[in-house]
Amino acid sequence: MTTNQAVLDALSKVNDPELHRSITELGMVEEVTIEGTALKLKILLTISGCPMRDRLTKDISAAALTVAGITTVDIEFGVMNEEQRANIKKLLRNGRESFISFAQKDSLTRVIGIASGKGGVGKSSLTANLAVAAAQKGLRVGILDADVYGHSIPRLMGLMGQRPTAIDQMFIPLESFGVKVVSMEMFKPERSDPIAYRGPLLHRVLEQLLSDAYWGDLDILFIDLPPGTGDLAISLGQLIPTSEIIVVTTPQIAAAEVAERAGRIAHQIHQRVIGVIENMSAAPCASCGQEMALFGSGGGEETARRLSLLVGGDVPLMGKIPFSAQLREGGDEGTPVFINAPDSPSAIAIASVIDSLVIRQDSLLGVRLGLA
Repeated sequence: MTTNQAVLDALSKVNDPELHRSITELGMVEEVTIEGTALKLKILLTISGCPMRDRLTKDISAAALTVAGITTVDIEFGVMNEEQRANIKKLLRNGRESFISFAQKDSLTRVIGIASGKGGVGKSSLTANLAVAAAQKGLRVGILDADVYGHSIPRLMGLMGQRPTAIDQMFIPLESFGVKVVSMEMFKPERSDPIAYRGPLLHRVLEQLLSDAYWGDLDILFIDLPPGTGDLAISLGQLIPTSEIIVVTTPQIAAAEVAERAGRIAHQIHQRVIGVIENMSAAPCASCGQEMALFGSGGGEETARRLSLLVGGDVPLMGKIPFSAQLREGGDEGTPVFINAPDSPSAIAIASVIDSLVIRQDSLLGVRLGLA
């Protein structure tokens, strides 16, 4: 005879698509009724109009039909009350109130800010592609679009017009190409609305995007910083002192002079500058194959040299990303070049950067490994 416990055991293997936790652990299974070979379930959604309802229906039905003696499954959906949603928040946050998990001493997430001295160097495109490349290697990756005034990550990741699921004051990052994504654009009434925030409010926005999102367990969180050396660059160093910085520049020597300032402000607030990426580097001509340096050469090497002198250690040039129409087209279409043209010179160069990034040069002495 089929028992309720057998059904619950089967349903415990079904994860909420957004929270990545078992639906039984989250308290989403409210009623189980067995009548002969027919199973009736009442499942509670976190919010009405849950975008994952169809996915849950499919996954729950498939799991329930694995139970011996069950041939039909009827699912009724309801909505959690405030107390039930509060219990989920406590479960996800281990009973703690809103906090920045990445700033905790026991955090194993590597937080990497992608910075530039000025706009137009392809910083956001690189952030998106680096994140996707890392996810393709099996890492758990997130992107926080902290470029409040010039946010473009949703378009680059194919998430335009989509909004995260909110559970009271907590929200679930959207996911694309295996990367969790949060951007200020997702919370605006209209995409075209400008953001006109000043200093203290900018700090609070970054703090909320870091603390109110349920990121889960990440290996790397990339933060797409605004260009320049303003409030948000400083706020990141204050909110997550262990965060690291990669500086993006172009091959022009003039651009290298500006890029150095982004690394200098990071050094002043005691962040580690881990490398430089030169974007829009020389690329072969599509017609004749001859290498073309549209934006000159030497900017990446010069930025790395200056920052190495500044910090008194090696700040490597991590890679040169060739100028590429495919990289631009992928951004416009919302499909990163690492997905739509993985064998292109740009994608290969980005993969090489990730390979160097995931190998730490420092000893693990004194680092908490989180072993049970």
